[in-house]
Amino acid sequence: MIFSGDLVCPTCSGKMTYYDSVRRIVKTKYGAVRYAYIKRFKCSACGSIHRSIPDYILPYKHYETEVIMGVVEGLITSETLGYEDYPSEKTMERWRTIYNSYK
Repeated sequence: MIFSGDLVCPTCSGKMTYYDSVRRIVKTKYGAVRYAYIKRFKCSACGSIHRSIPDYILPYKHYETEVIMGVVEGLITSETLGYEDYPSEKTMERWRTIYNSYK
């Protein structure tokens, strides 16, 4: 994965060129679902393909960064209006465990 602005291959430091884009689901407040188009770049040196992830999405997660960080910081719980049905308590617990292990 590469983040917006990086056009150097993280594997071999080769030059990256635009390859294509893929549709990705993004879950937001109130359980709303929207789609984001993620650009993919191909390294001209090693041939590996990397996705350019925007700031509002975390790698390997379907929820917006704002939702995940709100849960981790304790601002969003299962009783918070707009989030009581979404995401599940187990998912929120897993996020807190993962991100608190980095501290």
